[in-house]
Amino acid sequence: MENIHINTSDLGAVATKLNAGMKIYLSGQVFTARDAAHKRIISMIQAGQALPFELDGACIYYTGPTPAPLGAAIGSCGPTTSSRMDIYTPTLLKNGVKALIGKGSRSEKVRKAIMENRALYFCALGGAGALAAKCVKSSKVIAFEDLGCESIRQLELKEFPLMVCIDSRGSDLYKRDI
Repeated sequence: MENIHINTSDLGAVATKLNAGMKIYLSGQVFTARDAAHKRIISMIQAGQALPFELDGACIYYTGPTPAPLGAAIGSCGPTTSSRMDIYTPTLLKNGVKALIGKGSRSEKVRKAIMENRALYFCALGGAGALAAKCVKSSKVIAFEDLGCESIRQLELKEFPLMVCIDSRGSDLYKRDI
């Protein structure tokens, strides 16, 4: 199978061309966010407040990285269990998020929201956070610094290996319906 290289700025254009089960290498800007950050973002949306990053076209990586060792952009940054964000995900997708990165299956509500918004859910290899960190070229906290490892970071990825787990048509690798 051919290696597929995608930049995050092209996610909207390629979303309908990718299929569940495809292996890709993702480069470009992503934002980290876990449970606590998601809760705050949703509260900000509901209150009509300015958000810490543009949701339209964004890619969110569910990770809580460890501190960066000397000379590295980031510490270990493996994926966290995605289903914990399921309560927030439909709202984020409705507001323009194009891709999500995590591990594990998603709810039927999230799968339908991915289809409705022509988005993607990518899975990263769990348990390989130190290897994932080698694909992060830069990292900076952009919001909610008080949350520590759960603050929102802007990462620049280069050739981050992922698998399409739910494609824009709703095919779900975890349900083996591809």
